Parts: sequence; C-alpha cells; structure tokens
Amino acid sequence: MSRRSLILGCGGYLPARVVTNAELASRVDTSDEWIVERSGIHQRHIAADHEKTSDLALAAAQAALAHAGIEVSAVDAVLVATATPDHTFPATAARVQAGLGMTRGFAFDLQAVCSGFLYALTMADSLIRSGQIRTAVVIGAETFSRILDWSERSTCVLFGDGAGAVVLGATEGEGTIADRGILSTHLHSDGRYHDLLYVDGGPSSAPTVGHLRMEGREVFRHAVVNLAQVANEALTTHGLSAADLDWIVPHQANRRIIEGTARKLGVSLDRVVITVGEHANTSAASVPLALSQAVHDGRIQPGQLVLLEAMGGGFTWGSALVRI
Repeated sequence: MSRRSLILGCGGYLPARVVTNAELASRVDTSDEWIVERSGIHQRHIAADHEKTSDLALAAAQAALAHAGIEVSAVDAVLVATATPDHTFPATAARVQAGLGMTRGFAFDLQAVCSGFLYALTMADSLIRSGQIRTAVVIGAETFSRILDWSERSTCVLFGDGAGAVVLGATEGEGTIADRGILSTHLHSDGRYHDLLYVDGGPSSAPTVGHLRMEGREVFRHAVVNLAQVANEALTTHGLSAADLDWIVPHQANRRIIEGTARKLGVSLDRVVITVGEHANTSAASVPLALSQAVHDGRIQPGQLVLLEAMGGGFTWGSALVRI
C-alpha cells in the first residue's frame, strides 16, 4: 500500500465588486476590444477596502471544508500561498487558522507568486506522505489590486483578486496511476528572470510596498515554453501522454498563453478549464479557483485525471498530476 494525498473538497471566494473592461476604459487609455484581444479578459473581481487577503482565504477555506465534510478539529495544517499578505508578519495563514477557530497544528505562508498554490500543494503532499500530518487546507489567495499601478494599462487590466482552496487528506493506494490523489508534483525556478516580472518594493529594498512591473512579451514567451515542458514532465514521469488527461487546469494569466500551451501539448480547448475571462489573473488563487469552479459545476468528476500547472514571477513554474 502507498500513502497518498487525496483532494477531499474544493472551495473558492471572489469579492463582490466586479470591474468590467468598460469601467477600466473610463479610467485609463484602453478599451474592451484591446484588453480582450490581448488577454481574453472581460472582467475581474476587486476586494473591498475592508477586505484583506486573509478574509478571502478564510472564505475559500471554509467553503472547501464544507465541501469536504471535514470539521476544523481534524485539520493539522493550513498553508497559504500568497504574494500579497496582510502584513510582513505574522503569516496570513495564522490569521486564517485563527479565523477557522483552529487551535492545534500549524500554519504558514509560502511565496512563489502565481505558482504558489502548486508549491504549497507540494509541501502539504510531502507532509502527508511522510506521515507528519493527515489533513491540510491548502489555499491560494491574493489581493493583487493593492500592488497594481492603476495608471499602467499594460498591467492593471490583467489582474484581479480572489482565493481558492483545497482540503487534502491522507488515503491509502496501490501506488499506481489508477490511485486517486496526487500522483506527482514537479517544481522549477530560475532567478535569472527576476526583472521580467517583479514588484518594485518591499521591506528590505524600499520604504513602500511597490507596484507590479512586467515585460509582457518576454513573460508570454517563457510561459508557453515552460508550461508545456512541465506538463510533459508530469506525463513522462508516469508513462502517459496528453491524450490520457481528462482535464488541464492551467494558471489563468492570459487566454493566449493557455491556448498556446494547449497547442504545444496537442490538447483540445474543450478539455481545458478556462476562467480568465471572468476572473482575470488572480496569481496564486487562479488554479484552485478554476479547479473549484470545474468541480462544483460538474465538469471534473471523481476518478478523472487532471493536470494542474502554473508559472509566475521568479521565474517559478510547476505542475501536479492528480486523480480527483
């Protein structure tokens, strides 16, 4: 028998305020046509002034626990992937832990920008496989609206706020690809590309939080190559091909990146979960939000083989092959 991490439940949260392309066009030199042509984005959700990243994360965690039918008393760990924490410290995960009423176990943040959820999923999976814990809540949550330069049309139109979460639980399997649960995860980074996607602030470098800066063309080029590579890495590890996948749940950065990656893999878009049009890029939240939506609307069913993949600043990128 082989110990696995099974996704027991999924949940998501999007702030109530919706900002359309038309509204943005009234503020900056852009248009709905310009944004849609370059990104596929029609709207994004923006956190209210009183909403913090921990509030979004807590709502997603509660939804995932309810979906899983798991009591908070059974949770051993809370992992929050975020590049927009409430405070420099303590960890946003500790705020979520307190909000859940959880007084046991541990909580910590993990920062790998848009790949953060996959990094956090890998950490939680490792803890479960090693026997250190049995149950974890893994969250991707962001309030990217707080680090955008709203006068810079090339970046402010691309991002939104939100949170997604999964509950992972230990299960036993045969150690084959027929097992339900996380089959493998694959992580990468290359710090040489720091200046292509970064925030120009932070506690040790500037007196301000700073704003997001991006070289869009270069990020696009690297994203398609890296995402296809890490997807094939996951498939090759198990002797599979893209034809064996039921679904791909990619990072929702840009519809053209999603389409380009799908072409490289030879996968039809009708097997790709796409939410970028309604959510925009929610960074670490995008993969769990898209997964939650597809699970709850019935597209993704138990037993299906799903590939999760993402790339973010750093650069960081990764994938996870999961049988739901």
